[in-house]
Amino acid sequence: MAEALRFTHIHLENWRNFLKVDVPLESRVFLVGPNASGKSNFLDVFRFLRDIVAIGGGFQQAVRERGGVTRLRCFAARSQPNIVVKVRLGHDENPAVWEYELHFKQDNQRTPLIHMERVLHNDREVLFRPDQADEADPARLTQTYLEQVSINKDFRDAATFFESVRYLHIVPQLVRDPDRSIGQTNDPYGGDFLEQIARTPTRTQESRLRRIRDALMVAVPQLEDLELERDKTNGTPHLKGKYSHWRPKGAWLNEEQLSDGTLRLIGLLWAVLDGDSPLLLEEPELSLHPDVVKVIPQMFARVRRKSGRQFLISTHSPELLQDEGIGLDEVLILQPTENGTSIRPAGDFEDVARLLEGGLNLADIVTPKTRPENVNQLALFGE
Repeated sequence: MAEALRFTHIHLENWRNFLKVDVPLESRVFLVGPNASGKSNFLDVFRFLRDIVAIGGGFQQAVRERGGVTRLRCFAARSQPNIVVKVRLGHDENPAVWEYELHFKQDNQRTPLIHMERVLHNDREVLFRPDQADEADPARLTQTYLEQVSINKDFRDAATFFESVRYLHIVPQLVRDPDRSIGQTNDPYGGDFLEQIARTPTRTQESRLRRIRDALMVAVPQLEDLELERDKTNGTPHLKGKYSHWRPKGAWLNEEQLSDGTLRLIGLLWAVLDGDSPLLLEEPELSLHPDVVKVIPQMFARVRRKSGRQFLISTHSPELLQDEGIGLDEVLILQPTENGTSIRPAGDFEDVARLLEGGLNLADIVTPKTRPENVNQLALFGE
């Protein structure tokens, strides 16, 4: 069986918090750093590539949704240079099956324009722009070739890969909203999460819910069953959990009564089971018990071994990083500087290996490197 593609390397210039970034990417990537250091903005690069090729998306829409080129360009950038996004796709045997590179800027009317677009396949160039047609008609540079089905045949596998990227950050309040699914499609914040479950073929849906129920029974001991049903009046899907409380036959609770932690964990487990494409997760530890958080990396590792799926995760949780199976090359440390945020693998820090050999765990070593300076001054607030 052929190895699944994943992101193996990323190079950024002038993208939001980052003046320049050039780092390898493993099958699991743990992003750690202070608040506002750019963890979400780093993950958004992969969403940006997906949005370019998504149905109803495109380059112009992807930039517009992010506030335009001015909002995307790093504040530390000089003389309004181009924004550069370059990624490699591959696997352990061949880390550079595909390479996609995009440079863009804006014109005097603030319309995003492509300055350069390039695609390599196994180190062979299959696309370079601008080409003669672009020079004859500059308006063509408002669209990438990546998003155009009539043109991207020679590198459609890369476009399909980008389109498969999934981001999920469940907001329990949106899941509980009775009008959550109106006008929503694959909402990354869970607005149509229950509708996504309901649209899944019945056998697959029931199988996944059983597996999630079995996992939840460990984290939520009172839970006995889990199922989805549609409201007979308006067709709205509802997630129901049966709890063994004081009633002899237990009690059924729907998403309105389920705790934030339970809803977040259900969303996480469903997302892990839903496909084999790269999955972007922000702070999966939210609302979860620390002992549950500790086993999340092991779960990702098992899924990766079976499906080849890549996980890119931002976190503030020391518990998440306590897993001894996490490699130094899997942890990327973000550190704000005067010239934008830097990103370095944990193994690039000279003291990390020495401290690990001295008996400290990875969480003990990494957390101080992400602690905001003068954070103790917060305690003086209100005086």
